[in-house]
Amino acid sequence: MLTMKDILKNEEVKHLLQASALQMKTLGYTEHSFRHCRLVSNKCGEILSALNYPERLVEMGRIAGYLHDIGNALSRKSHEQTGAVLAYDFLRRYEMPSDEAIAIMMAIANHDEEVGIPVNAIAAALILSDKADVHRSRVTNRNRDQFDIHDRVNYAVTESTLTIDAEKKTATLNLTIDTEISAVMEYFEIFLIRMKMCRNAAQFLILGFELLINQTRLL
Repeated sequence: MLTMKDILKNEEVKHLLQASALQMKTLGYTEHSFRHCRLVSNKCGEILSALNYPERLVEMGRIAGYLHDIGNALSRKSHEQTGAVLAYDFLRRYEMPSDEAIAIMMAIANHDEEVGIPVNAIAAALILSDKADVHRSRVTNRNRDQFDIHDRVNYAVTESTLTIDAEKKTATLNLTIDTEISAVMEYFEIFLIRMKMCRNAAQFLILGFELLINQTRLL
């Protein structure tokens, strides 16, 4: 049975993520490779585990989280769909059962804000995990004079935590933003659609979504 340990050791996945990193750096995007994918993978597993989903589904969530951005190796445009097809082909070649590979494929295909919806629990956890990763460590551009709004907002976020409270049925994204670098309004300029997507994903998991910025609740 294919596990996260197998995925982490796989050379094909490693090369896809390296290609993704090169593509995104060339385009001037924030980091979308090993750091981001490992973080999203871990958080997907944490969310599903906190909500008492079966351990195999938790493991599938971890796998979906790690593979979700491999489509960037081809192109940023429609990367969620190309990534889903790449992932399905890879998982089936390594003998994952078709029902599991399809569930992961659907989750990856629906993680981007332009087209994504929480079609299953893995997709919902993936959306929350992916969109919560806003942090200065994602900024690859070291020249602050050349920051665009995405660089500036990410660099301004010094702390970012996503907490699931199964008892209170809440998913809380807590951010600390250095307002001398970026105004809170700029965060909403680029992330409002993503926050709405997080709210929909939380609702799928029967959770309320809360956003706290600098200890002030905004959603």
